[in-house]
Amino acid sequence: MRIDVRGLSFEGDIGGPDSGQTAVLLHGFPQNRQMWDRVAPRLEAADIRTIAYDQRGYSPGARPEEVSAYDIRECVADLIAVLDALSVESAHVVGHDWGAYVAWHAAGEYPERVRSVTAVSVPHPAAMATAIRGDADQQARSSYIALFRQAGKAEAILLDADGARLRGMYRSVEPERVERYVAPMLEPGALTAALNWYRALDFASSSLGQIRCPSTLIWGDDDPAIGRVAAESCAHYVGADFRFVALEGVDHWIPDEHPEVVAEEVLARIRLAHPHP
Repeated sequence: MRIDVRGLSFEGDIGGPDSGQTAVLLHGFPQNRQMWDRVAPRLEAADIRTIAYDQRGYSPGARPEEVSAYDIRECVADLIAVLDALSVESAHVVGHDWGAYVAWHAAGEYPERVRSVTAVSVPHPAAMATAIRGDADQQARSSYIALFRQAGKAEAILLDADGARLRGMYRSVEPERVERYVAPMLEPGALTAALNWYRALDFASSSLGQIRCPSTLIWGDDDPAIGRVAAESCAHYVGADFRFVALEGVDHWIPDEHPEVVAEEVLARIRLAHPHP
C-alpha cells in the first residue's frame, strides 16, 4: 500500500489484526521492507499488527535530492508521521541497521510513541560513536563509511559490474533474496539516496541521551561492521529493562538468516510490556 505523509509517498505493507499491539519494522542499508517477510508472519500469527515501509530514499516517491533531507531527525519524523497516518498512538519499534538508528532516536525523541525498541545488529548511536572514537577494532570495521560518504565515487564502485560489490556484501544470504535488495538499488538515483543517510550523519558524535523504554539488542558476533565493544556497551545507554542477545557465528543479516530469533525476541519484548492477566 502507499502511505502519503509529509509531502512524500512511502511504499508499505501492513499485516495482522486491525487492533491490539503494533510493531513497526524498519529496514536498513541496502535493503527494503521485503527483508521482514520472514519475521512479520511470525508476529502476525501472535496477533501483532505489523507495519513495514520502504524508508526515505528507498521509496521512489520519497526520494529528496538534498543530503540534508536525510538527517536522522527527518527519518524519525517520517516514522512518527506514518504512525499518525495509520492512527497508531504508540508502537513497538523494530529496526535493523539504519532502521535501528531510527528506532533508537525515535525512542529518545518521542518516548510517548515508542513502547519498546528491538534493535538488530546496531546498538545505541552513542555506543557506536564512542567505539568509533576510541576502539581500534571498531575504527577498522567502520572504515567503509569514509567511502560511502564520497559522492560519486561510492556509487561508481558499488554499481560497477552490475552491482557486484553490493551483491558481495550479503555473503551468506540466498541469491534470490539478494536480488530483491540489489535490483532496486540499480535504479537511477536510488543508491545515491540510500548513501545520503551516511552523508548526513556524523558517526563519531551522538547527542542522543539514555533511552527510557525497554530495549533489546540482537547482535551477531560475525558482523563485519559492528564489533563487540560497541555492542556490549549498548547497555550503558538504556535506562530501562535491557536484553543483549549475542548470536555466535552469525553475520549482519540476522532477519534474513535467523528470522525466528528476531520474532521471538520482539514477542518477548511485547509480552513483558503487556503481560496477560
